[in-house]
Amino acid sequence: MKKGPIREWFDALLFAVVAATLIRWATFEAFTIPTPSMENTLLVGDFLFVNKLNYGPRTPMTPLQVPLTHQKIWGTNIPSYLDWIKLPQFRLPGFSNIERGDVVVFNYPSEIDKPVDLKTYYVKRCVGLPGDTISIDNGDILINTEKTTEPEGIQNRYFLSTQTTINDRIFKKYSIWEYTKVTNGYYINTNKENAEAIGKESFVNGISVYRMDKTVAANRIYPNNKYIWNTDYYGPLLIPFKGLSIEINKDNLSKYGNVITDYEKNNNAKIEEEILYIGNEVVDNYTFKQDYFFMMGDNRHNSEDSRFWGFVPHDHVLGEASFIWFSYDYKEDNLFKAIRWSRFLNIIR
Repeated sequence: MKKGPIREWFDALLFAVVAATLIRWATFEAFTIPTPSMENTLLVGDFLFVNKLNYGPRTPMTPLQVPLTHQKIWGTNIPSYLDWIKLPQFRLPGFSNIERGDVVVFNYPSEIDKPVDLKTYYVKRCVGLPGDTISIDNGDILINTEKTTEPEGIQNRYFLSTQTTINDRIFKKYSIWEYTKVTNGYYINTNKENAEAIGKESFVNGISVYRMDKTVAANRIYPNNKYIWNTDYYGPLLIPFKGLSIEINKDNLSKYGNVITDYEKNNNAKIEEEILYIGNEVVDNYTFKQDYFFMMGDNRHNSEDSRFWGFVPHDHVLGEASFIWFSYDYKEDNLFKAIRWSRFLNIIR
């Protein structure tokens, strides 16, 4: 029996939606960069593809969802899913494991009121693996007391000393997108190369990297301001791994308590008066059920990352940021100039 044109159109649309959903779930997914936390590796307005095959695609936890959406239906505040059915999550085999230096897209762990696969997406660089002891000393990342090699383009905050009001075009010339006028100069976020270049301008009296005071604890630093840590002086902190057993004491509860209660899928886990309960039983020793990672933004002084909200569980990892397929500068009025042609098809490293 020959199908009518409406039925043929419907079948073609259904096939396209199913095919796009499967491709998006199992292979690659497109994302846009909305914040400067990964500059200069990723810029606001970069469009990129995330490779899910490398680490292995995850099975969905919430099957009752509008296809090709995340959290909300396009252009509305209407949830795109129903949580009436929640499935256990599994990860299919991937081609590689997460390595230090990978740029990773993951679900923001702290949104504990949402299913894992529907939490907000973040993109950061993996700087610490399961079992590593991470610390930061004067802005340098140390893994197991050894200083790591930073990727090119890592940004820090600098103080640029000048009595001159600097034109926006000067900052743009040196690819400096974040700057704040203060007494006797500017605070700028940029990489070492650009800082040295603008520092040679005749109107600049000097330029120096900004570091927080080692003796001052930063606001909201993980774990909950229990230690005198900040963005430039942090740790040491052991990153949990699957099979790690720890004694339940005051120090370990401050470091890992929320991990055990929020990410380990323990029924009725709670902490009361520095005692860990799982169900109705007091727990004296705990063994972790999955691996965890420490993620940081390349824009080190303008990034909400693991220094503020802690570890990224393995089941929250979506995939590896692969390449930039388009880039657009929303601050540029000229359409042709707004397109960052030099960033087309750039591999993300």
